[in-house]
Amino acid sequence: MSLGSVITAIVTPFDDRQKVDEEAFLNLFRHLLANGSDGVVVCGTTGEAPTLSDAEHLRLVELAVGERPEGVTVIASTGSNNTAHACWMTERVTEIGADGILSVTPYYNKPNRRGLVRHFTEIGKATDKPVVLYNVPSRIGLSLDNDLLAELGQIDNLDYVKQADNDALAQVDGLGLYAGNDDGFAQALDLGAVGGILVASHLVGPRMKQMVTDPTRRAEIDASLKPLYSALGVTTNPIPVKAALNLLGHEVGAPRLPLVEADESELQVIRNALTEVGLS
Repeated sequence: MSLGSVITAIVTPFDDRQKVDEEAFLNLFRHLLANGSDGVVVCGTTGEAPTLSDAEHLRLVELAVGERPEGVTVIASTGSNNTAHACWMTERVTEIGADGILSVTPYYNKPNRRGLVRHFTEIGKATDKPVVLYNVPSRIGLSLDNDLLAELGQIDNLDYVKQADNDALAQVDGLGLYAGNDDGFAQALDLGAVGGILVASHLVGPRMKQMVTDPTRRAEIDASLKPLYSALGVTTNPIPVKAALNLLGHEVGAPRLPLVEADESELQVIRNALTEVGLS
């Protein structure tokens, strides 16, 4: 099945007591679908999955699946460095009705190649939905090289890769390619990628969708959005995108500790970028 071209890694809104704000989540979900997103990744890194309980995590997937119109995809992030837990979560979100699974490289314990193959094989067995492998060495300290990705692409249900290492962007036999970084989206599309799993699409979704539908303007649009890409990296994701959404009137609250709100200098960078790309 197709998971779509512009997939937004949706933030998790919290209220003033740092509880999940379900109404704000659904409002944001609807906003994204009305502004260029073909679907969302729920409870990824941008959704602050490390600070969510399993119950919160599964509830957010349930909310998105329940609200999903026909033709929209809900991809549930279920990655873990504990294979048993990753498989359990994958089974649960499959039962709930997620359209796909995002599964990150196991972090911290840094398994060897044989361990990685075993880990992802078990995840593939835990679902009948397409699995998107997530390679993000900047956070993991371990990279799935393209030879290993090609091997993983032969395993049942491992169908895509979210490639967050721009230097490794390439078509890999057996796997559809998704850009994992906003600033690699245009490059990935030029390589024939399926699309991107993105953060800036919270803010400029229609323009990012146009990069898919109008290749003749892709480079121009990409260049115009570079100030925003840069600002969304001024500090750790999702701090900047949450700040930008709040500035634009989408009440998503503050991040959960250990992440903290953007400080005044970071907010100024974000405000300047929003102005530069015509959002304020």
